[in-house]
Order: sequence, then C-alpha cells, then structure tokens
Amino acid sequence: MKKMLFIAIALATLSFIPATNELSKKERKGALQLLKSTEKDLTSVLKGLDEAQLKYKPAPDRWSIEECVIHIATTEDMLWQMTDAAIKQPANPDKRAEIKVTDEQIVKMVEDRSEKRKTFTNLQPENSKYKTAAEALEAFKTSRANLENYIKSTSDDLRNHVVALQFGQVDSYQMILFMAGHTNRHTNQIKEVMADAGYPKAKAN
Repeated sequence: MKKMLFIAIALATLSFIPATNELSKKERKGALQLLKSTEKDLTSVLKGLDEAQLKYKPAPDRWSIEECVIHIATTEDMLWQMTDAAIKQPANPDKRAEIKVTDEQIVKMVEDRSEKRKTFTNLQPENSKYKTAAEALEAFKTSRANLENYIKSTSDDLRNHVVALQFGQVDSYQMILFMAGHTNRHTNQIKEVMADAGYPKAKAN
C-alpha cells in the first residue's frame, strides 16, 4: 500500500514538470556553423573595399554592394523580430503538419539566386534606418553575435513555434537557418557586382 502511495505521489509530482523540447546538439551545431560561416563570408568579401566600390551599381535597377549590406542587416532585424514574437507565443505543434520544407531545403531555397525576387518595400535599402555599409555591417555583427549566443544557450522549443511566411509554414529553428541563408544569398549578389566589367579596381597603396 505504501509502495503504491509512493508511486502515485511520484507520478503526480512528475505531472507538474513541463516537458522540454530543446534543440539537439546536432541542431545547435548546424545552426551555429551556418551563422558563423555566412557572417565570415560576408565580412571577408567586404574587407578593404573603398567608397567607389561600395557604391558601384552594375545597372540602374541593380543594387550596389552598400545597398546589399544595408538590406542584409535590415532583413536580419525583421526576421529575428518575427521569430522572437513567435517564440514568445504558446507553442503550436499542431501547425507542424503544415511545414512542407526540410532544414536543408529552406537554406537552398533562400540561397538560390536563379530566381530573382522583389523584396518588401520596408526592406528596400533606401527605406532602411541604416544609411551606410559600415553602419549596417556593425549592426549585423552585433545582432549575429546575439543570435549565436541565443542558439548556444536557449532551452526554447523552437521546433514547435511555427511561423507563416509567404511560401508556407516554417518552425522557429528554420527561421534562423533562413537568416543565415539570406545572408549568403546577398553575399553572392555582392560577388556578382564585383565580377561586373565596370566594377572599379582597387586603388594602389
């Protein structure tokens, strides 16, 4: 009888302990590697560029390197705000059935520049609060460091906080992968600008 009473008390106690669905070691490592590598690629490609190179536009309807950097920082802010807002809401695991893309697919999709997309008006470089590449890059580095620290330590259930994007539903972990992929997409765009025939040559020291 005492044994049965002990078991009943133990079960009752356990019922008040919330189930945790933290990220796995593999998920944390994967996100961190992608965040770090895309930040490194961006900062490396921008190193040593002068004003003429930053502001060069291959065509009137194409962005300069500076505009790409401003867009990256602006979009990273917006995507994190969306993700953070979703995480602060109650988990919605019933929505997981509506997610149609894998982690790998979402990164490949956003990085793919074979399909050009027009961004939202508020994410256009001319509408950003950032006015220079230096200002945008500094803000990007700060937000990226904060995001990396968050991934390292969070116990949030990112997989069961689902966000609706234009192309469908993704979970909050995938939103973070989306941010990294978005950085890489526009780093590649910067490389395209640099490969243009009219791109200014670096000034001799």
